[in-house]
Amino acid sequence: MELDEMKQAWQALDRQLERQHALNWRIWRDGQAERLRRGLRPLVWGQSMLIVLGIAIASWGVSFWSSHLGIWQAMACGIAMQAFGTLAFIFPARVLWLVRAVDYAAPVLQIQQRIARLRAWRVKVEAPVFAVLGSVIWIPAMLMLAQYAMDRAGVNLWGGMKGAVSWLLLCAAGSLAVVALAYVLLRWFGRRRWLEDNFAGSAVRKAEAMLEEIARFEREA
Repeated sequence: MELDEMKQAWQALDRQLERQHALNWRIWRDGQAERLRRGLRPLVWGQSMLIVLGIAIASWGVSFWSSHLGIWQAMACGIAMQAFGTLAFIFPARVLWLVRAVDYAAPVLQIQQRIARLRAWRVKVEAPVFAVLGSVIWIPAMLMLAQYAMDRAGVNLWGGMKGAVSWLLLCAAGSLAVVALAYVLLRWFGRRRWLEDNFAGSAVRKAEAMLEEIARFEREA
């Protein structure tokens, strides 16, 4: 075999090996993308259930205030519950939109940026809002349930509630103080990252770890 023929044979073999390597990489990458998609499914399912719950809470609020139009205190409780339920619907819908915006065939860096936006939304917006609202929403819920009992008994719940207003405000302030104290203590003991990871959720953490693994493999390949 002449030298030129040997060179051509080696070049053809190199091209074949490159194509095989590219094919193997594409197969591996597609498998990782499917793993990433499956890993985010529990988050999608959970947020979908929260949307249903938010609709139910908002519907309860609407049903309550619309059936107590002559009692402004009861209407205020119902409207507060409606607003909370609406947020409980909007926030999970936003999470689902962020998950749907992930292009699993895109470069790893772009996917990481999408997941980072998802983490930022859950940690910096969703968690603080529901930490605050969740610490006080039990008050209108409790009053609404009490109103139902008073409706059946034919008693005016709000006639004797004037002295309880201060107590309710104190309870709300106490609940907010507990949330704030818990956050300060966790930061004081260096548990901020742990707290943020829990806010982000296990699905987001697993996605971040998987993407870091893919990026490391790409760098070493």
